[in-house]
Amino acid sequence: MKIKFNLLMVAILSTAILAGCSSKPAVDNSLADLKEKKELVIGLDDNFPPMGFRDDKGEIVGFDIDMAKEVGKRLGVKVTFKPVEWDGVILSLNNKDIDVIWNGLTITDKRKEQIAFSKVYLQNKQIIVVRSDSTIKNKSNLNGKNVGLQLGSSSETALAKDTALTDSLKEVKKYSNNTEALLDLNAKRIDAVIVDEVVGRYYVNKKPNDYKVLDEDLGVEDYGVGIRKNDTSLTTEIDKLLEEMKTDGTSNTISQKWFGKDITFK
Repeated sequence: MKIKFNLLMVAILSTAILAGCSSKPAVDNSLADLKEKKELVIGLDDNFPPMGFRDDKGEIVGFDIDMAKEVGKRLGVKVTFKPVEWDGVILSLNNKDIDVIWNGLTITDKRKEQIAFSKVYLQNKQIIVVRSDSTIKNKSNLNGKNVGLQLGSSSETALAKDTALTDSLKEVKKYSNNTEALLDLNAKRIDAVIVDEVVGRYYVNKKPNDYKVLDEDLGVEDYGVGIRKNDTSLTTEIDKLLEEMKTDGTSNTISQKWFGKDITFK
């Protein structure tokens, strides 16, 4: 019985080893495929100034737009910008409707479960914007107030983490984009807006008589390019090009254009 048992174990182990040797790891051709089709499709919310939005001529412009175009240029491919619903943008990526997400995408643990990210290229805060004539000076003054934010955004996540603030609010109104939220703030339909600093500062600088930013914020977050998990060669190449752009000063030039200073991640 012992001999038979040993022979059986040898047979099982041999089969397992052969099976392991015959299986090959999946080959990632994402970078090669991209260069072959000569087009990089960027998924974005086209109403997210100054990261990506439409100008008076209807053209999509912005900080991330310029960054993506430069990466496309260095890759030797055409860059196409495809607006998608932001709360479904990860699904669009994994369904291969787009190649990457490049639009002020915050790196979170939840998103890391679904997609991969490039290295951090920008740090951002979640700030609180109020009307310039508002008596609200800090988070505690928001007790019993109505606050607006973009549905599916990192602002929504940041507020959910601050349970004390959330519980003190009268209502949280969710909008399809930040522009609508800020318009409602100006119209006094809500009392404050929680928004990405890059967006909030952009609007405040355009209309300093209408809005102001509170000193307190809801924390710092990192921005990265969203990429499919299996597209490792594309991720590596984008990381390399972002580093090159930082080293040669291109990122600084683009940042100066949109923010008046270099806010890219050091």
